[in-house]
Amino acid sequence: MKALRRFTVRAHLPGRLAALERLSINLRWTWDKPTQDLFATIDENLWRQVGCDPVALLGQVSPQRLDGLATDESFLGRLDSLVADLDDYLTRPLWYQQQLESGAELPNGIAYFSMEFGVAEVLPNYSGGLGILAGDHLKSASDLGLPLIGVGLLYRSGYFRQSLTADGWQHESYPSLDPQGLPLRQLTDGSSNPVLVEVAMPGDSQLRARIWVAQVGRIPLLLLDSDIPENDHGLRGVTDRLYGGDQEHRIKQEILAGVGGVRAIRAFIDLEGRPSPEVFHMNEGHAGFLGVERIRELIDAGLDFDTALTVVRSSTVFTTHTPVPAGIDRFPVERVRRYFGSGVDESADDEQGSSAPAEETSRLLPGVPLDRIVAFGAEEDPTKFNMAHMGLRLAQRANGVSLLHGEVSRQMFNGLWPGFDPSEVPIGSITNGVHAPTWAAPQWLELGRELIGANPQGEPAVWEPAVWERLHQVDPGHMWWIRSQLRSQLIEDVRARLRRSWAERGAADAELGWIATAFDPEVLTIGFARRVPTYKRLTLMLRDPERLERLLLDEKRPIQLIVAGKSHPADEGGKALIQQVVKFADRPEVRHRIAFLPDYDMSMARQLYWGCDVWLNNPLRPLEACGTSGMKSALNGGLNLSIRDGWWDEWYDGENGWEIPTANGLADENRRDDLEAAALYDLLEQSVTPKFYDRDDRGIPTRWVEMVRHTLIALGPKVLASRMVRDYTEKYYAPAGQSLRKTVQPGADGEPFGAARDLAAYRRRAEDAWPKIQITDVDSSGLPDTPLLGSELTLTATVQLADLRPEEVTVQAVLGRVDASNNLVNPVTVPMQHTGTTEGGNARFSTTTPLPVAGPVGYTVRVLPHHPLLAGDNELGLVTHP
Repeated sequence: MKALRRFTVRAHLPGRLAALERLSINLRWTWDKPTQDLFATIDENLWRQVGCDPVALLGQVSPQRLDGLATDESFLGRLDSLVADLDDYLTRPLWYQQQLESGAELPNGIAYFSMEFGVAEVLPNYSGGLGILAGDHLKSASDLGLPLIGVGLLYRSGYFRQSLTADGWQHESYPSLDPQGLPLRQLTDGSSNPVLVEVAMPGDSQLRARIWVAQVGRIPLLLLDSDIPENDHGLRGVTDRLYGGDQEHRIKQEILAGVGGVRAIRAFIDLEGRPSPEVFHMNEGHAGFLGVERIRELIDAGLDFDTALTVVRSSTVFTTHTPVPAGIDRFPVERVRRYFGSGVDESADDEQGSSAPAEETSRLLPGVPLDRIVAFGAEEDPTKFNMAHMGLRLAQRANGVSLLHGEVSRQMFNGLWPGFDPSEVPIGSITNGVHAPTWAAPQWLELGRELIGANPQGEPAVWEPAVWERLHQVDPGHMWWIRSQLRSQLIEDVRARLRRSWAERGAADAELGWIATAFDPEVLTIGFARRVPTYKRLTLMLRDPERLERLLLDEKRPIQLIVAGKSHPADEGGKALIQQVVKFADRPEVRHRIAFLPDYDMSMARQLYWGCDVWLNNPLRPLEACGTSGMKSALNGGLNLSIRDGWWDEWYDGENGWEIPTANGLADENRRDDLEAAALYDLLEQSVTPKFYDRDDRGIPTRWVEMVRHTLIALGPKVLASRMVRDYTEKYYAPAGQSLRKTVQPGADGEPFGAARDLAAYRRRAEDAWPKIQITDVDSSGLPDTPLLGSELTLTATVQLADLRPEEVTVQAVLGRVDASNNLVNPVTVPMQHTGTTEGGNARFSTTTPLPVAGPVGYTVRVLPHHPLLAGDNELGLVTHP
């Protein structure tokens, strides 16, 4: 008999154990092993049964056991020590506070929006890399002391749980999650009533959401939940599933995340007495509507639309994670108009012969013109609203997530900056990182502590670059012992998961005896685990199944392969790829050497990163924006075997793994895959396995261990999320905060937001004047008859500036080598100075510069807008050439 409703009742803790509640609710325990060990001490078997979940453990442990612990002095001593340590962690000055103390001008608050957060297995609010990255961002922000608030949605069914049918097809199930049984607290007002945010929906309905707070160390994560009785039945399911439903469902989720998320922050900071965030960071475009909600707030405060937009842009950061247009959320424009329009049934007006008002405003965002909202998402297809385009138009600063992805993004979005070369598009890059205390195995963490010695400032110093250099002191035998121990641990976990999976698929116990000896802790172990979109090429390893089988079963140098990953429920092609792998791995000849493990999540991923010797990645280049799974493997001494894409293109050095040669220039996709698969097999046969199995007289593969050592030393400091968050702080958050403070300054007349009004007025004047700006003449002089490298060239340009002043533009000479089509290649830009006015009233600009290169050289001149509050002269996308 099934229960009608499921809910969680928490145990009453004896007074002396009350602090266990604090430790269980603050998710710092997920990366603090002493706290995990304390909970395991309560009941080790139960701890494992509940999936290492402190809230579930405290809900199920017997009262007798709790009473016994309440008088156990040893346990109580550990508890008191860990609570004191948590209090110290939450209050002591960390990196951010040290920067402020040294005079750095940093924002007093940052709001970080993401549609998914992978903080811990016990809070399954993630599907893949985007969410795991967001979780690592919050954890490292906490470790560094950033005043950051995370914002997202609470999905009552999370992302799906994956199992396999008897024939290897993916099956999805959606467990129902009870927020009361999760490490969350509900945001309530002074009367203990739940705080609600509301957003208007079409048809005079209201979408309401409660706010749950997950405490991630120092960082509060606000999660909005629509499954509440205050909503109509049809709206309760808005936050049911991550990436579920149709576009109608998706736009409701993204409106709630963006508009509702800003309103949730306002309620939270009012109740908690925190400063209002100065910087807003969109982790992808899903929450892009946060920008138009902030515009509404400023219009409510008395600003006009353009001034409000100026303020919002100055303080917004947008991170794109997709390398292809197909990965961007796009909605029909008419759907956006319906959700953001006045709510009036215009069809009834049309029947009566009346017309819509000249400037329709939004019912969801009162005072904000609907056409201006729609314009944010404009793209080449006039029927589509592009969420990434909106993010870029609402943010003064934007970035990709690796150097290569930054290049790809500049090309992909070049159309928003017409007249500029892709290299000049104002999209930078911050390469992703991973949270070391979450993803590094305890053995490596312990070794790090031994190397650094006593550290009164706490554990984060273990992850400073100088510590990694100390790995030179470690004996190869000890490093190999750690790697072997982790591989053995992985094999035990794989066997347990294999048994569960085969049983779920219908196998009887009598058929599963082979699993006891499946996989071998002495065999080279390769991992491949990630989402299963087509571009990641899950089945490239099966391109030549006979050759793969020979590698798996080689008598002297065998390999074993562990594969995992989820396909989106609507992606039948991805499910078919999984089935191909499962059917190959099911064969009795190879099933002890290759397995597909269902239900890939953080707990499985951790075992794979710890225990795999090699991490395989073979995406279509350049479609992997970053690919942080390989970073986590490297953090544990795993060697990457990968296509040069994402972060690996940036940091591969020839000694920290292997590069799979790419053939991505070929038009024939089958031929490309054949060549790359053959290159993969060749590397395994000729480079990877020989190094692993070549042992010294102690049985240690010394060449392999030296590659492990080099990987840890060279990549360890680079792949850290603490490095990533510091980069964001210094290159994006600090400039955005400083830009906001300048932009909101009063004008010369003392009027509030005078600087923003001035910039908005300048932008309007520049956009009006730009079609009339012309470079009417360019003269050159000064070169000898035979120019030499370094010879000085003088250029003078005459420019018709329309209604702009000379100081309101930048005039540049652009010169460099030219190709056969007279295109400038990697040119340099040289500013030209205003030198006077012609008789006709045009402005004259001039510069003298040495020739920068030899060979065929060319030059041109261009005009760009200039204002001190712009992030760059290319920001407005305006440029004039002769």
